[in-house]
Amino acid sequence: MRDSNREWYFAERPEGEPNLDCFELREGEKPEPRHGEILVRVRYLSVDPYMRGRMRDTESYAEPWDVGDALKGGIVGEVVASESDRYESGDFVTGEGTWADYTVLDADDVAPVDPEIAGLPAYLGVLGMPGRTAYFGLLDAGEPKPGDTVVVSGAAGAVGSVVGQIAKLNGCRVVGFAGSDEKTDWLTDDLGFDAAVNYKTTDDYSAALDDAAPDGVDVYFDNVGGPITDAVFTKLNVDARVAVCGQIAHYNDEGVPTGPRKLPMLIAPRAKVQGLLVGDYATRFGEASEQLGEWVATGTLEHRETVVEGLENAPDAFLGLFSGDNIGKQVVRVSE
Repeated sequence: MRDSNREWYFAERPEGEPNLDCFELREGEKPEPRHGEILVRVRYLSVDPYMRGRMRDTESYAEPWDVGDALKGGIVGEVVASESDRYESGDFVTGEGTWADYTVLDADDVAPVDPEIAGLPAYLGVLGMPGRTAYFGLLDAGEPKPGDTVVVSGAAGAVGSVVGQIAKLNGCRVVGFAGSDEKTDWLTDDLGFDAAVNYKTTDDYSAALDDAAPDGVDVYFDNVGGPITDAVFTKLNVDARVAVCGQIAHYNDEGVPTGPRKLPMLIAPRAKVQGLLVGDYATRFGEASEQLGEWVATGTLEHRETVVEGLENAPDAFLGLFSGDNIGKQVVRVSE
């Protein structure tokens, strides 16, 4: 184990798409836990699209980073020192920590993980925040019914891939949009999607939906926004439900994008559009964790992680989200 601690800091605010100049790696002493805290050796850290919003100097649902702040996100790791009677050295936990070799966490703010159910990276994906987002976003906001057609954008990502599988478990026809043939093949061949569209090689999204969802769209789970969403809105059935989870197509926009005005498209189908934040379901996280854990343990729910090696490559892993490098959850392996 390292005697020092490397840690990434937010160096400057980006204009448009972030680059490596936004990040600074510093090395210092290994931190020590105080009363009620634990020192965790980070095994894996999470990079997520919502972090782009934290780089802006504007109010949002996630507190913005100040220049000079240590970067934070989901981590899973091993307790190596404890000043709490809740955890001891050798325990595995997950929580919100820094992009570092070691991070100090309040013992009340972490959760234990069971490596027997799934590998550690899964606790940042299907068994973590993305999995819970998919679970509550689809079931509560989307309200899928047997026979519904569910369309998912960003379907090969950490959230979308779980959404589609849960929709299939609820007896739905599932159509996914993803950005490569490898991804669309994974959706249909491995995850059981009924159809998948490679949006990078498709010129007419509306025509593609006519083929993939000939009976229209009952539930749209939107992770992307942009022209895919514009096309889906023209295919909504009566009483359709739209769950707006993310808009990664616009996260790097400096101005407000313009396009087709969508509100008139909701009138005839009497469609419902709902934005969602997984934090609103915090009191029900146990419910989601139990059900997702059971599905993963029994092989009912498949998952995949794209692993970038080395803490030094964490910024590259984050930037790769915007070019679609990942299949499933994008994580960084910090230590063996």
